[in-house]
Amino acid sequence: MPVVAGVDSSTQSCTVELRDAVDGTLLGSGRAPHPPTFPPVSEQPATTWWSAFTTALPAAIADAATRGTAVTPQSIGAISVAGQCHGLVMLDAAGQVLRDVKLWNDTTSAPQAAALVTELGAAGWAEAVGSVPTAAFTITKLAWVAEHEPQLLRRLATVLLPHDYLTYRLTGRTVTDRSEATGTGYYAAHEQRWRTDLLTRFVDADLDWATMLPTVLGPAEPAGTLIPDVARQLGLRPDVVVGPGAGDQHAGALGLGIRSGEVVYSLGTSGVVLTTTDDPVHDASGWVNGVADAAGGYLPLVSVLNCAKVTDTFARLLGVDHDELARLALAAPANPDRPVLAAFLDGERSPDRPRARGVLAGLTTATTREELASAAVEGVLLALVRGHERLRVAGAPADGDVLVTGGAARSAAYRQLLADLLRTPVRTCDAPEATARGACLQASAVLAGADIRQVRDAWRPATLTVTEPRTPARPDVSERYARLADWDGLDSPADPPISLSTEDFV
Repeated sequence: MPVVAGVDSSTQSCTVELRDAVDGTLLGSGRAPHPPTFPPVSEQPATTWWSAFTTALPAAIADAATRGTAVTPQSIGAISVAGQCHGLVMLDAAGQVLRDVKLWNDTTSAPQAAALVTELGAAGWAEAVGSVPTAAFTITKLAWVAEHEPQLLRRLATVLLPHDYLTYRLTGRTVTDRSEATGTGYYAAHEQRWRTDLLTRFVDADLDWATMLPTVLGPAEPAGTLIPDVARQLGLRPDVVVGPGAGDQHAGALGLGIRSGEVVYSLGTSGVVLTTTDDPVHDASGWVNGVADAAGGYLPLVSVLNCAKVTDTFARLLGVDHDELARLALAAPANPDRPVLAAFLDGERSPDRPRARGVLAGLTTATTREELASAAVEGVLLALVRGHERLRVAGAPADGDVLVTGGAARSAAYRQLLADLLRTPVRTCDAPEATARGACLQASAVLAGADIRQVRDAWRPATLTVTEPRTPARPDVSERYARLADWDGLDSPADPPISLSTEDFV
């Protein structure tokens, strides 16, 4: 039985799934943690990703044995790596990492991002690369290095992204894919080329950027086979083929099998609302990232920094576990003047407000634990629902079925409150690790030389649950939320809102 391995190297951990290469049946899975990080300075050593991968892979093989499947390291025919987006991996001429990797949620390059947008204009960036850079984008991190650690640029030989680094460790090749490349701020997917002129203009005019950037592979184009020493280390065959990889959300969209018009709410460390389209989307407002997908099309999305960690925080403050937090949130009365949370606990990416902090409005002496729990869940979702509307405004098809995925999708409160806010059914599907599943799907297409879209459709997971909106409908608080989330005072947490009237938010 041919077996494929799919890797999800996320911010928090590395997950490896093993699946039947033909029908996608899950055979085993393993996981290992990554070092914890916290904005504004959010960095990880790239070598820890490799350590986690070399722990998670044998764990997946061992898990397959406990399930009674005859999987051995020699059974694996292909591997693909999906990973957290945007992070800046800097290698010297010997292939050694020059510094810890600034991750997507590192907000220290916010001043550089603002300067870049001021110089070229939001519309100029949207036209050039499909997205308006924020502190998440790789180009802003390079600009930060140019300003704060310019000596590293003199030693820089290769610029990679997180999943590229693991592919490099596996194959020795510096390659990437369209989905990850479009998150850098210097790749134009609609023109299929690196925009080295932007790096020359905004980072360093003396470097030969064209020699430093990886080759962009097609959706099912092999990156190569394993380095012999690596194959021996992992116990794999040296002819194992390695896929091009993908960004985590992009691989997740593959794993979910989404079709044009369908909308995915991905609820993890960050929150993402996305859809897929054959045509590029360029949003000069900066809300929608018009990135490429992992199947040859495009994946317009809105990403927020604050998602499941918000409810993690409120669970801690209330002294409850996640199940109890969900029970409390679902039991809260649907009052029109209920508390509303702008959940910008660690700054925010969409909207681009890296200095913002969270604010809870509408508290009274009668406020209950149930209302606080509900406000936490609803505050996360209101930000994403706002992003969903921005997808529509930008011209993306976003009126089809709604699918919710990610760790927080296991919460009945998240599913129910999302259905209530959208006033439409919300479904989950049989893909609890959609990113690793999508990486397996890509590996299968690479191994078979197949069209990745055909494999995606054949592997489309079954629906597990459908959550209907409650009747009668909960009173809409979106306007109250918008006024709170747009308040300038969120960016100046040290300044007390002494002139702020409660009438602003009720």
